Amino acid sequence: MAAAQSCPNRGQLDEAYCDADGDLVADVPAKTRDPSVIVFAYTPVEDPAVYENAFRPFTEYLGKCTGKRVVYYPVQSNSAEIEAMRSGRLTVAGFSTGPVGFAVNMAGAVPFAAKGTEKGVEGYNLIVIVKASSPYQKLSELKGKKLAHTAPSSNSGNLAPKALFPEQGLKPGDDYPIVFSGGHDKSVLGVESGDYDAAAVASDVFERMAARGTVKRDDFRIIYRSETFPSSGFAYAHDLKPELADKIKQCFYDFRFPPEMQKDFEGDDRFFPITYQRDWAIIRKVAEDSGTPYNKAAYEKEAAREAEAAKKKAEQSKKP
Repeated sequence: MAAAQSCPNRGQLDEAYCDADGDLVADVPAKTRDPSVIVFAYTPVEDPAVYENAFRPFTEYLGKCTGKRVVYYPVQSNSAEIEAMRSGRLTVAGFSTGPVGFAVNMAGAVPFAAKGTEKGVEGYNLIVIVKASSPYQKLSELKGKKLAHTAPSSNSGNLAPKALFPEQGLKPGDDYPIVFSGGHDKSVLGVESGDYDAAAVASDVFERMAARGTVKRDDFRIIYRSETFPSSGFAYAHDLKPELADKIKQCFYDFRFPPEMQKDFEGDDRFFPITYQRDWAIIRKVAEDSGTPYNKAAYEKEAAREAEAAKKKAEQSKKP
């Protein structure tokens, strides 16, 4: 309590954290930790098993680089990943673009890297896909149709559409009912099966699915593409011993993706240094403009929605 009262600046951070230096992320606390095991996770934008295999060359390297055992922790939702870091179960994790803000403000995550190449950070676009055989050519033609969003905290799957679609003549929630598919891959497959007329998804997930042969690229048409956003951000827990945090950062920056990882991540071959203050400025603006700021109320609403979706999924799986 005394520490909370003595914090000169907190900004949008939860009361458990302080931002005295004004860089928008949690400061290192007086009491730090040096775990014997590094627990690593990656955003659940697709089946977690896909990424556990994709990241294996890196997690094996990270273990050798730090001299610690590295465990991959599969998470089933954005809120579950954020809660795992908040509770101290995660050491370092990759968060999807939109939820990075919640991870920073609610869980004390400190973003430090993003996938990229020698040219810089990898970007992606919000795209709207339809079936190649569909009659739709522009967003304004989707009024009254089934246009899938992915999840409330997703940048390309919900926040950016709310902020950007109105200027294209389509207002989410007014011109069509917002339906959440539960994931970018689920939205793509939903368009393919005809469950949705269109879907707002991240371009990198769509291209990955096409590259793996999960879907055929020619079966779809892209009718909208946004400006480029930064891709998933990797962050460590704010209360790590500074020497360990520095070591983890250096291990990330020194690593070069082997060919199989480059294939899985569309040619990215390294982790590029970032800061939340600079590189996530456009994402924070989208969140504010869409009426979904990265505060506690918005996070609790998202967490409750994801918990309800998980409950329904569990109930359906029990049915004969």
